[in-house]
Amino acid sequence: MTDKIVILSTCATEEEAERLARVLLDARLAACINVIPRVRSFYRWKGAIESGDECLLLIKSSRGLFGELKAALEKVHSYEVPEVVALPVVEGAANYLEWMTTNLRGHEGES
Repeated sequence: MTDKIVILSTCATEEEAERLARVLLDARLAACINVIPRVRSFYRWKGAIESGDECLLLIKSSRGLFGELKAALEKVHSYEVPEVVALPVVEGAANYLEWMTTNLRGHEGES
């Protein structure tokens, strides 16, 4: 098991996805963020089943930064209740995991 995580979050538009990605990257709370546009979501909201097109963010970070990342994301997100779900990275390519480490807050080095 590594200390790395992948956080899933969705947002309404590609513009918001880019803004969120830049906020997290600028703060070095994420090493990399993939934006997958046009994801169709179905969910229950205020008693009704809703659906809509969203962008999915795959945010690569570490367990130690999750609290700060969650707070930063919730602060700037347009949703009342944004999705912020962390999944553990059990294993990974050593050189990629090291690259992640050097690009997260608390570590020196630019890759």
